[in-house]
Amino acid sequence: MESAGATGPGPAGVGTRAAKDALHAVFARVGRALANGHRIEMLDLLAQGERSVDALASVAAISVGLASSHLKVLRAAGLVESRRDGTRILYRLSGDDAFTLLTALRNVATARLADAELASRAYLGEPLLPVGREELLERVATGTAVVLDLRPPEEYAAGHVPGAVSIPLPELEARLSELPEGVRVVAYCRGPYCAMAPQGVALLRRLGREASRMEDGFPEWALAGLPVEVGSAGR
Repeated sequence: MESAGATGPGPAGVGTRAAKDALHAVFARVGRALANGHRIEMLDLLAQGERSVDALASVAAISVGLASSHLKVLRAAGLVESRRDGTRILYRLSGDDAFTLLTALRNVATARLADAELASRAYLGEPLLPVGREELLERVATGTAVVLDLRPPEEYAAGHVPGAVSIPLPELEARLSELPEGVRVVAYCRGPYCAMAPQGVALLRRLGREASRMEDGFPEWALAGLPVEVGSAGR
């Protein structure tokens, strides 16, 4: 049994209550960084690629000052990093483990909290049966599916599913002719809690196209070790 006052055979302080508390306090710093909805959204956005404070603030619909404060907390917890690009400071996730942590948090919440599932349905609508990544690769290889990236152009340029057609959701109806007819359209966006793919699929179906959403989103595709292309789309 662990003794609160024991120092153990190692150096002074090893195994003490104070040392244990200090260790757990460091772990809790990461937990506190996740204890804010805007910071969760920022991690989700940074999983799509680098962004400036201004860009994060704009998408998250908060002030630049508040976005900067949130980024400071995330950086102190080791979840994001930054680099200078001319006069701008660009932020990115510190590594795949930061995204894995975000994914685990969301999975636990939806599995254990009834209101998380209710909130998810209220935002995304009824769940769509997704096309798995392996099935999608087979469909693309046989020419029975076209992949559609509904995210903003800068996210597509930072990384996308190879061969995906880039049509941001607001432009989808006007650019429908860019999608080949007679094949299933498999749409994706930022991830399982992004509304762009469900909205895009609903629109395509209303317009008479056969459409489904891809399993999860681009970050999960990349994390699975599947091929990724970088660069802007040609029109």
